Amino acid sequence: MGLSLGIDFGTSGARAIAIDSSKNIVAEVHYPFTNANFQDWQKALFYLLDNLGDSVRSELKSIAINGTSSTVLLCDNWGNPLSQAILYNDGRGIAFLEAIKAIAPPHHPVIIATSSLAKLLWWSEQEIFSQARYFLSQADWLAFLLHGKLGISDYHNALKLGYDLENLCYPDWLENLPMFNLLPQIFAPGTAIDTIKPDLVTRFAIPKDCLIYTGTTDSIAAFLASGANSLGDAVTSLGSTLVLKLLSSQKVDDSNYGIYSHRLGNLWLTGGASNTGGAVLKKFFSDQELRNYSLAIDGQKESNLDYYPLLKAGERFPINDPFLPAKLTPRPDNTREFLHGLLESIARIEALGYQRLQELGANKLERVYSAGGGAKNSTWRIIRQRHLGVPVLLSKQEQAAYGTALLAQQSVTLLK
Repeated sequence: MGLSLGIDFGTSGARAIAIDSSKNIVAEVHYPFTNANFQDWQKALFYLLDNLGDSVRSELKSIAINGTSSTVLLCDNWGNPLSQAILYNDGRGIAFLEAIKAIAPPHHPVIIATSSLAKLLWWSEQEIFSQARYFLSQADWLAFLLHGKLGISDYHNALKLGYDLENLCYPDWLENLPMFNLLPQIFAPGTAIDTIKPDLVTRFAIPKDCLIYTGTTDSIAAFLASGANSLGDAVTSLGSTLVLKLLSSQKVDDSNYGIYSHRLGNLWLTGGASNTGGAVLKKFFSDQELRNYSLAIDGQKESNLDYYPLLKAGERFPINDPFLPAKLTPRPDNTREFLHGLLESIARIEALGYQRLQELGANKLERVYSAGGGAKNSTWRIIRQRHLGVPVLLSKQEQAAYGTALLAQQSVTLLK
């Protein structure tokens, strides 16, 4: 039957997972980044393919890639990036928010300093912009390296560009922009685009009829991997950042809180992405320290420390404030108490996020699946469950690459 490969590009590394027709994992490869930009992405992509093993590569029938939402590149006519990519959490587009508010509908997901559209408008005033021919997301560009087709994207990666997910088209207000010709053609996630490029067939001994599919974003891939499938199910991705996704019959968008909805068949994944998360924890603790100190914390006991853990000023959700300062004081002398305060505070932010979604019309939260590196922390799960008031479960598969492999396998019926 052949194997399907999902590739996940996160903030600190890339991972490939190959699955068989029974959805069993047959190979998994990880590549950590030193610098998260396009040179590393290309190196990572080819490293992952090279290290899958000959027997796995020889059976590949389909590949799909996910990337971080609103990480974007400006490319020339041949797909060469004209400068370093602008990453998902880069708020340089803040100067264009008023211009976006003047053309976009109220509360639209593009009305945020980190949106893809805000980054495009910022680029439009740079000297290199005259050379630009394509504006692509991270996942678009990586897929191009495999199939060779430029100007192709999916409607998950195009959400924060302004694509209309209800009518599945670009809206008039976006088409009227002078740089509209740079925008990609949009397909549903999991759409076959073309077979793998002949030079990669030769280089990696991959079958020439292996199909490359449109991908998705990393947090949606994590949702697909989790096993969540009922209204009110949610997935919290506890990676470098904190990402919430709640399956709802109601579409919810509110830029005041950084809330947006992705289409999932006839349903909606409503949620948002906070800048808090594991990256802040790793600033203060090694992996071993996180494990040891967490085991010494009583998760049923509430910490009275109230932080807003951020690496730098600026937040996207559940508070949309590009100037929101980090709050990491007072810091107690006891290191275990400090970690307890950080875990408790991130759990409060998560609970506030789900509260916002429900207040604005999303379905009632019923259960939360956990994905990402932080999902393994059992003490944190107890703290989070206390704040959320619903069961907090481990995802069936924690890796976003697994969800993307399901997409490549055409096993995700919700997307059709």
